Amino acid sequence: MVRVESTSEPISEPISGARVEDQRSDSELLTASAAEPGVFTELYRRHAEDLLRYFARRTLDPESAAELTAETFAQAFASRTTYRDTGANGVAWIYGVARHQLGRFFRSGRVDRAARRRLGIPERDLPPEDFERIEDLVDFAPIRGAIAEALATLREDHRDALRLRVIEQRSYPEVARALSCTEENARQRVSRGLRRLALVLQEKGLQPAAEKES
Repeated sequence: MVRVESTSEPISEPISGARVEDQRSDSELLTASAAEPGVFTELYRRHAEDLLRYFARRTLDPESAAELTAETFAQAFASRTTYRDTGANGVAWIYGVARHQLGRFFRSGRVDRAARRRLGIPERDLPPEDFERIEDLVDFAPIRGAIAEALATLREDHRDALRLRVIEQRSYPEVARALSCTEENARQRVSRGLRRLALVLQEKGLQPAAEKES
């Protein structure tokens, strides 16, 4: 799972003992977190996976989705004292932060790191098992035709990697063998190709995901 790592005001698991589920609403937790930073952990537990899926289905790229999830929670944590309960579900405020981060991603083609830098959160490589797990969150079936058309806009090495992985649905060992490269390099090519592909689809007005956020 993508995690917001320790900061000067830690977002961390309890040190010992069984976790007691916090019964407070998201709005109540956000309000309380201004004075009790530790309670923000419960918001992460509740919504990190759904937010990761939200980003994965829009960026198509596991690395971008993981980074956007981390940056969103870091920004939400850093800005938590500005939250005001207006009667709406508190998670809507977090998704507002997420939409802002996603918009910046599509405008610049990269994930912002400002909030993570301010909180001192180090960069992390995405382990192969997490890469493939996040990839599984993307529903490629409805957009496979659009992907096939958009492949022509990509550079050759990225195009070949995506054709093998997304269109032909081959495993990474098979992709690596076909491209005469390492599995790590195959994942990098797929990741960069998917990131560019999401930008191309966005430019064409195609929305990779249609589900509503919580």
